[in-house]
Amino acid sequence: MTRRPKAKQIHLAAHFPGVNNTTVWADPGSRSQIEFSSFEHLARTAERGLFDFFFLAEGLRLREHKGRIHDLDVVGRPESLTVLNALAAVTERLGLAATVNATFNEPYELARRLATLDHLSGGRAAWNVVTSSDAFTGENFRRGGFLDRADRYTRAAEFVATTRELWDSWTPEGVSRPFAHRGQHFDIAGEFTVPRSPQGHPVVIQAGDSDEGREFAASTADVIFTRQSSLAAGKAFYADVKRRLATYGRAHGDLKILLGVSVVLGDTPADAQEKAAEIRRQQTSPQTALLTLEQIWGADLSAYDPDGPLPDFDPVPDSGITQGRTRRGDTVAIAEKWRALAEEKGLSIRETVIEAGGRQSFVGTPQAVAAELDAFVQADAADGFILVPHLTPGGLDEFVDRVVPLLQERGVFRTEYEGTTLRSHLGLAEPEQKG
Repeated sequence: MTRRPKAKQIHLAAHFPGVNNTTVWADPGSRSQIEFSSFEHLARTAERGLFDFFFLAEGLRLREHKGRIHDLDVVGRPESLTVLNALAAVTERLGLAATVNATFNEPYELARRLATLDHLSGGRAAWNVVTSSDAFTGENFRRGGFLDRADRYTRAAEFVATTRELWDSWTPEGVSRPFAHRGQHFDIAGEFTVPRSPQGHPVVIQAGDSDEGREFAASTADVIFTRQSSLAAGKAFYADVKRRLATYGRAHGDLKILLGVSVVLGDTPADAQEKAAEIRRQQTSPQTALLTLEQIWGADLSAYDPDGPLPDFDPVPDSGITQGRTRRGDTVAIAEKWRALAEEKGLSIRETVIEAGGRQSFVGTPQAVAAELDAFVQADAADGFILVPHLTPGGLDEFVDRVVPLLQERGVFRTEYEGTTLRSHLGLAEPEQKG
């Protein structure tokens, strides 16, 4: 009798809904984006669901659109590591991941803050490394916009390497050794103030789908956070990134690939589809649809009807109409793709934004969603998922109550935490100490 190979285990994480149109603000269940009770509720729910980690984004400046503060930013953006330090006191096993920018921080200071969180949480800290070449954001900092876009990943790679040198400057036995780093972006020396933390190094996460982002993740990260629109796209991305690991002497399991996804559940398939359609319409109001289109076209489209056709002119590259948002890439190519989609399906502006926008969605009954999540992982389209709920702070409750037990029944998700650190949850070895 041939024994069936053990199924891959699914990794799950929870993203706290940020200041964007993912969140359905008009829902009666929507609460504060800044009160601690909101962060605590979602984190406790994730831990009740035995998730690997809780994930916070970062905003270093309120975004602007057509010279005014972006409507979705008026709720403010608390500093992520401060929130996670507070959450460490009300959770026991859940990993705590913060997005921190490698362009507008310094290795010594950030290494201290992350090592401190790792100590306070008993080894549950993670850092999502992001970069920026945005002079608009840089105006809040001494360096301004000096960093060329081409240098953002070289600085980030040296930043991570330098941070790890600092973490390695204390031995596991508690002996501090002097450090010295001489490089293109950093020239520092001295003694690090925080002893080696429970994980050795906090987990490093990287979010990015570009070729340079994939290479950076393959060389440096423990986890990559990506958005893929289909099973086929997920498999292609997974194979490409995993293939790159060998170049850096890394094994297949040294990097976990997690897809950012949304989930909508219903008692029947039709019920779930109806709920999903309504959520998408709530997320994309007529005003939001035009705003999204303006970010791509780089022009004032306020005279356009959201229920009418897309503009027939090409986008204006680098128009600066929106400040502080992540670049969308080749906007002309995006516009062509959206026009083709609108023409094929007879879609209006608003309908096109709804159809083309967003991340991979899993919509259906709890049984169907559990099966589809499992299928993605077993097909090597992902190692797991970062759930991005549409409701703060209760948007994760239904998934934990109705889907997690089904994944456990399938034998693809833990029934209890086996370790105490985030590395143990993710199946990552403690890094070997260098130096």
